Amino acid sequence: MKALTQAVGPLATNVYVLADEEAREAVAIDTAIPSVGWLTGELARRDLALKLIVSTHRHWDHVGDNAAVQAATGAPIACHALDRHGLERPEPLFAPFPIPPSVPAVELAEGGEIHFGSLVLRVLHTPGHTEGSVCLLAPDDGLLLSGDTLFAGGWGRVDLPGGSAEAMVESLSRLATLDDRLRVLPGHGPATTIGRERGLLELVVRERRLPA
Repeated sequence: MKALTQAVGPLATNVYVLADEEAREAVAIDTAIPSVGWLTGELARRDLALKLIVSTHRHWDHVGDNAAVQAATGAPIACHALDRHGLERPEPLFAPFPIPPSVPAVELAEGGEIHFGSLVLRVLHTPGHTEGSVCLLAPDDGLLLSGDTLFAGGWGRVDLPGGSAEAMVESLSRLATLDDRLRVLPGHGPATTIGRERGLLELVVRERRLPA
């Protein structure tokens, strides 16, 4: 798997393109504004066909260019059913520019799989940041795309609409069961590994709360 990334927009959202370069197929994850130019340029340069646009959750800083990327590539949009409304009717809390609506055609659900080329991403429903937040696990490639559930040294906010500290505790506890060697690509900030976040994750498991 080839993983490309670009941090874009006022909140430095990490936009990802994952590709099977042999099959010339790719998926895009969290297409924030402004990512359509970078993304389509990479697809053209590498002769890749975009198969799916995935939103790990509904917040404006992760979905703003969904409609533009879909118009440019023809790829359908995917999200969890519980966050669908945030794509169709964006809630641009503190956004410095309008957020165009987008219409998901693919529903992500716990245990589902995303296939492109010979590669597979497994869907983990990890609420807490929003009700429909998901992580994407590529077990064969040792990769976890964690959205705004897990960051290097932290976790996504739970004080925004749809957030829940209790749900985040459960989601982080679930990620604590994953292999230390998994490389974690978060929605913001640098990459990390489950092993590097082991202390934080085990603290959450042990105390059944988010650290102060």
